[in-house]
Amino acid sequence: MTIDNIPAQRDAAAAAPANGGPAEIVLDNVTHWYGNVVAVNDITMTIGPGVTGLLGPNGAGKSTLLHLVSGFLSPSRGTVTVAGQATWHNPGIYQVIGLVPERDSVYAFLTGRQFVTATAKLHKLPDVETATARALAMVEMDTEAADRRIDTYSKGMRQRIKVAAALVHEPRVLLLDEPFNGMDPRQRMHMMDLLHRLGDTGHTIVFSSHILEEVERLSGTVQVIVSGRLAASGDYRTIRRLMTSRPHVFQVVSSDDRVLAAALIGRESVNGVELTAGGGLEVRAGDYGAFSRELAAVAREQGVRLRAVLPADESLESVFTYLVAS
Repeated sequence: MTIDNIPAQRDAAAAAPANGGPAEIVLDNVTHWYGNVVAVNDITMTIGPGVTGLLGPNGAGKSTLLHLVSGFLSPSRGTVTVAGQATWHNPGIYQVIGLVPERDSVYAFLTGRQFVTATAKLHKLPDVETATARALAMVEMDTEAADRRIDTYSKGMRQRIKVAAALVHEPRVLLLDEPFNGMDPRQRMHMMDLLHRLGDTGHTIVFSSHILEEVERLSGTVQVIVSGRLAASGDYRTIRRLMTSRPHVFQVVSSDDRVLAAALIGRESVNGVELTAGGGLEVRAGDYGAFSRELAAVAREQGVRLRAVLPADESLESVFTYLVAS
């Protein structure tokens, strides 16, 4: 069965949130320290419906931030609310939140079905059996594997059963800490598809990762955490374009690269031009907007035809590298 052929019941299972409308996560000047170590430092952010990636190197404070949002930790300073409710000392918040921690939080002697059923019972759901079946189907665990003990599962299967347990009560907010660890490529594709569908139907999805490719494929919106601080927030391409102190690199292919290079090097928006070994130019522009506007005019003036113009450093990896290095 391919991702495109997921049964209709799985699409229905990812419908609009059942426990009310969209829910926002709001952190206001939040700091948390462990003794003398400041793990999260004065972070203010608002996260609404859709999929948001929490990106940062190991030890940056991502897990601490998720634990604050999920009510496992209290802010040393500032406030954290989800759907307008404070998360600390508020058990009722777990009607709104589903959490998938990085560490295994499963009872290995139970079967997958028993584990999800137990979670449904803890939430006092009116129809435990139906809720369990729906959650298992959403993560493609509605097979004979559901009736095997969890201690026989692979890492990827454990991850999926944790997601099923987090989704069994249809939360409006889903928090996932490094959710793709141990998943094979097919499992990762299915999980990304599921999270996309949940985000598109009004759920607020936040997942942490130190893998750039995961965040770039799954989320256009990123919150970049570096050394406990919020280094950048928003669409990563927009963030890159706002980094005016860093040159923007473009790959340009034209009908006459040498003529175009000579004309571009005199422009104020251009910091440097280099002919590449395989043909074309690498242009370093100090002003993204000015260069974008001038390039076509310069080519027309020189009688040169542009064949390709590609930003070479707008990947999330480039953004992350710049932010960590700054």
